[in-house]
Amino acid sequence: MNKTFAGVALAGTMMLQTLGATAAAEGVIKIGELNSYKSQPAFLGPYRNGMELAVEQINQAGGIHGKQLELIIKDDNSNPGDAVRAAEELISREKVDVLTGTFLSNIGLAITDFAKHKKVFFLASEPLTDKIVWADGNRYTFRLRNSTYMQVAMLVPDAVKLNKKRWAIVYPNYEYGQSAVATFKTLMKQAQPDIEFVAEQATPLGKVDAGAVVQALSDAKPDAVFNVLFASDLARLVRAGNQRQFFSPALPVVSMLTGEPEYLDPLGEETPEGWIVTGYPWYAIDTPEHNAFLKAYQDKYNEHPRLGTIIGYSTIVSIAAGIEKAGSTDTEAMIKAFRGLDVVTPFGPITYRTQDQQSTQGAYVGVLAKQDGKGIMTHIRYVDGKEVQPTDEQVSQWRPAAANQ
Repeated sequence: MNKTFAGVALAGTMMLQTLGATAAAEGVIKIGELNSYKSQPAFLGPYRNGMELAVEQINQAGGIHGKQLELIIKDDNSNPGDAVRAAEELISREKVDVLTGTFLSNIGLAITDFAKHKKVFFLASEPLTDKIVWADGNRYTFRLRNSTYMQVAMLVPDAVKLNKKRWAIVYPNYEYGQSAVATFKTLMKQAQPDIEFVAEQATPLGKVDAGAVVQALSDAKPDAVFNVLFASDLARLVRAGNQRQFFSPALPVVSMLTGEPEYLDPLGEETPEGWIVTGYPWYAIDTPEHNAFLKAYQDKYNEHPRLGTIIGYSTIVSIAAGIEKAGSTDTEAMIKAFRGLDVVTPFGPITYRTQDQQSTQGAYVGVLAKQDGKGIMTHIRYVDGKEVQPTDEQVSQWRPAAANQ
């Protein structure tokens, strides 16, 4: 299946011919999905829409080996313990065939460990921490979205070009933020040995005291800022920074995730122009894969997609491709099928690497601007995930040998 299936899933035509002939089989394939829907609705509402669109397209085309896909979704309450209990219920009570999902990195790590001990296939769709595929990686866990290392590596060349010595850093104080900052420091020091980190603000997730943070950053008199905050924390930071005239054209800011519509759209007129960001400029991507996806999504939901939509859609397309290639949902067959699996997504082709079970999905990098009172990304470029990976030697040092057996 791999590229052939995913490509036609996006187009919504040839798949009828490819898979419809096998529709004689009975039953369903249950996909168990758990996520932080209550606490992260801006991302996960569109994410769920993306999943449901992909399921609908696949089922209308005859399913996988004639079996329909069924999504069974549970909220993890943004709590690792609750997430493990939800995963256990999906496996034992709902009898799902595979597990997927999670948004927060600490939740993703908890389910990664659960998958290892329960010997169940798990596709981590969204959590960004590097540990999922490296330090805490295991043979049962694959990851779709580009990691913190990959996203930071996409931004570092632009950060280095700024030629600024004194940097301030602000980030959410949990696994995702800590991982991103550690990678930024490492890669920047390698590229610019004389760099100094003059201020570091680690804030509680969802509870940033933006005024105090901006004051602390301002007091350090940095030449540039690296921001890792997102969602409501980002909005508060931007508002406080604008009110105190801290964010100005004279102060470059490099920022993860800020160009994603989930977080950029709410900023509106407050959008800080000139920030260098990763994101999803859905309005400026002109490729066959994305155009087909965009039309299908807008026809169904009458709204524009968000980055979460891409992740949700690509998650289901990936699982379907893996099951088609494996010939079943047997865990060992799925592991074998996913290693080296090629899938065509709205962002183009990706591969699940054999060395760390991380996909090569990339991201868009650009510069923030305002147009008609809304934030947009300009000067965009797509960075393929395979171009921002560490060396195989580094991966072998970071990832337990048993994880690839």
